[in-house]
Amino acid sequence: MNSRERVLAALSRETPDRVPRCEFAVDRPLAEQLLPVSDLRRDVAADLASRLEQNQYSLGEMNRIASLLQLDNTYYVLRAPIYAERGVGADGRAFYGAGQIQSEDDFDLIRLPDPKNPELYAEAEVFAQGSGERTACFVTRAGIFPAMLSLGIENFGLKLYDEPQLVERVLDVYFDWSLEVAERACRLGFDVYVTTDDMAHKSGPLFSPRVFRELVLPRYRKLRERVTIPWVIHTDGNILPFVDYFVELDVAGLHPIEKGAMDIVAMKQRYADHLCLLGNVDLNILGLGTPADVEDEVRELIRTVGPGGGYICTSGNSLASYLKPENVLALSHAVQKYGAYPIAV
Repeated sequence: MNSRERVLAALSRETPDRVPRCEFAVDRPLAEQLLPVSDLRRDVAADLASRLEQNQYSLGEMNRIASLLQLDNTYYVLRAPIYAERGVGADGRAFYGAGQIQSEDDFDLIRLPDPKNPELYAEAEVFAQGSGERTACFVTRAGIFPAMLSLGIENFGLKLYDEPQLVERVLDVYFDWSLEVAERACRLGFDVYVTTDDMAHKSGPLFSPRVFRELVLPRYRKLRERVTIPWVIHTDGNILPFVDYFVELDVAGLHPIEKGAMDIVAMKQRYADHLCLLGNVDLNILGLGTPADVEDEVRELIRTVGPGGGYICTSGNSLASYLKPENVLALSHAVQKYGAYPIAV
């Protein structure tokens, strides 16, 4: 099997020749440690926070990163802007602060790129056609996370009760944009559609199942009609109260099954017939452990989650800037060492 066939088989909950190895975000500071400076362009964007948040690379950069890390995928990122205070932490990671949409008076601040403009997709099309045998992943957001951040997470919760019409208006702006983007992206030749909308912390969702059913699920159903390629949903935290809704939506995969929030082995036992699971190599081990620790972690994941297919090995979130380069390489080496089917670990 080539990489594309391997990933698509896993997303169909079939057994490929080997456990696929994928990532949907590699922080640039980490890439700069892994690759020679000559392999990475330096003029990515004038706005440091913007380029860090997007984790976007040129096609050439992406292919070099994928080769070095033995990834079965490449990814292209296109996300709507978020209207919130933004900064860069000590580890080089972008983060969001207070939302800028506090009332109806602020709504006019939202100016999203025209999703019908073909120029918006020019580089995306290059990625879709230039990923070779690797799986070309289109990474975006469905709409709930940018709406929450633009309102501010605390303000979002308050407005659900005080001004629900404002919340719905912001949701509609982002989801309507996503509907158009999804339809066009799926026609470009991408293999997988990935939405990254965090909806939970470790102890549970950021909002109730009722809010999900009434506000989010109907908009996800509209998006489902536009997504014609396998759809992978990323959300951190304990998302168990929402998983059955994802199954109802016929989502192909769930990422990253955050360690300490969800039990990936229990998820495999419960949802093996419905979802491909993507995850969840512990970021604490990748950041603080040794290559031997990483190998042990990957071997155990492959032993317990890999049998029967429907599993893709990824980090427990993304390849963050604070991870040890040698551990990131050890992750991929361990998948190559132990991931061949039939699993014999």
